[in-house]
Amino acid sequence: MEIAVQRSYANEGAGTGAGTTASTEPGKLYLVGTPIGNLEDMTFRAVRILQEADLIAAEDTRQTRKLLTHFEITPKKLYSYHEHNKGASGPELVRLIIEGKNLALVSDAGLPAISDPGSDLVRLAVEQGIDVIPVPGANAALSALIVSGLPTERFQFIGFLPRDKKGRERAISQFQSYEGTVLMYESPHRVVKTLQDLLEHLGNRRIVLARELTKRYEEMARGTFESCLAWLEEHPPLGEYCLVVEGIQAGELEEQQGLWWQELTLEQHVEHYEREGLPRKDAMKRTAADRGVSKRDIYNALL
Repeated sequence: MEIAVQRSYANEGAGTGAGTTASTEPGKLYLVGTPIGNLEDMTFRAVRILQEADLIAAEDTRQTRKLLTHFEITPKKLYSYHEHNKGASGPELVRLIIEGKNLALVSDAGLPAISDPGSDLVRLAVEQGIDVIPVPGANAALSALIVSGLPTERFQFIGFLPRDKKGRERAISQFQSYEGTVLMYESPHRVVKTLQDLLEHLGNRRIVLARELTKRYEEMARGTFESCLAWLEEHPPLGEYCLVVEGIQAGELEEQQGLWWQELTLEQHVEHYEREGLPRKDAMKRTAADRGVSKRDIYNALL
């Protein structure tokens, strides 16, 4: 299998690859992080790249013009690139980069290519051998994670859950036994339903509801699924949420995997089910099923 290696001069200005060199040399694609709430989230480097870029592609050009105006940036050319026009706009933007133009891609907030069509443009650029350069900035999911109080050693980001019931159940089942922290985004219209689904399939785990991150009225609600659902009844959801969900506990994982009983004697195993309310006969039957033996074997062993 062939390996493609990209070695970019990360500190090189976005304007040095276009207009100042031969037009046959391709430009670069810069992924520029923008504020997620507070304009001070913007980095000095991000401002410079946007100033120097030959082209800027934005998810919402109206929103981006406000940002550019605030930082006194006059774009040479501003293009629209979003979910509904990416099929036509993406190849055109790649063509311009190949012709020697440096393009800066921004989303409405945070890092482009995270839960937006920027990832499709990156794929097209990589396929054409175009250098793709990150210009890091604020990110809502990671910002919520580091202030959540939940473990940060391992985590996975799943974006938005599907809207249809079967899709949501399938998505939840994929991280049901994950031991790390789970990050997801949710709209105010569906956050209650999402918490109800998580409670149904995962049990009453800990969660953090983060909203208005880095803004003046930043808010973090920490609790369990049940307590946060009760809280939302008194505080109707507003704005986009980032949900930080606790992973499965080791004991629960062992029980799911059928390992919880391995250190128990046969009598202790049967007594476990009796304490749950099963008659001794049914408890012995469940014990036999756990251990992969016949009920007669359990009966004979306990005589």
